Amino acid sequence: MTAVDDQRMTEFFESLAAPEGVKVELLRGEIVMMAGPDVVHNLIVLFIARQIPPDRWYPLQTQDVAIPGESSEPQPDLVVVAPEALPEGSGRLLPVQAVSLLVEVVSKTSKVRDYVTKRSIYAAGGVPAYLVVDPFEAKCTLLTEPFGGGDQADYRTARTSKFAEPVPLDALGVTLDTGQFGTLP
Repeated sequence: MTAVDDQRMTEFFESLAAPEGVKVELLRGEIVMMAGPDVVHNLIVLFIARQIPPDRWYPLQTQDVAIPGESSEPQPDLVVVAPEALPEGSGRLLPVQAVSLLVEVVSKTSKVRDYVTKRSIYAAGGVPAYLVVDPFEAKCTLLTEPFGGGDQADYRTARTSKFAEPVPLDALGVTLDTGQFGTLP
C-alpha cells in the first residue's frame, strides 16, 4: 500500500463501528475482524492479569496500541504498562513506548497473526517483551530483545515453556505460574 492508501485505511478503520462481540484490529493496513474469544482464552488472560502486581503494573484489556511507522493499531489480549508510563489524559490509543509487555492468546483463526504478523509489528514498535500463549500447543513463547524495522523486525530471544512450567517475565520482575492455563483441541 502507498502512504495515501494507508492513511485512508486508518481513517476508515477509526470510523468503523464493529458489531457487539467482534474484535477489530488494523494490522499493516489490513482490517481484521474476529469473533469474541472463548472461555479458555478469557480465563488465561484473567490468570495472567491476576499475577501482575497492580501496585507496580496495570494489566489492561481491550486497549488499542499506537505503533509509529506502522499502519497498525493492534488490540492485544493484554497490555501491561507501568502507571508512571501512562500518558496524560485519555484516549483509545496507548503509545507503544509506554508498553512493557504485550500478551496474545492464540485462537483458531489467529495463529499466523500472533506468531508472525504481530511478532514483527510488536518488534518494529520496540515492545520489550511479547508473550504468545498457545492453548492448542499448551505452551508459552516469550519474545524479547526487539530489533529491526518494518516487515523485517523481529526478536533476538525466544523462550518457550510448556503449560505448568513457570515463565519468568523479567521485564516485570514476575514469574508467571501457568499451571491453571486450559487447553483447546
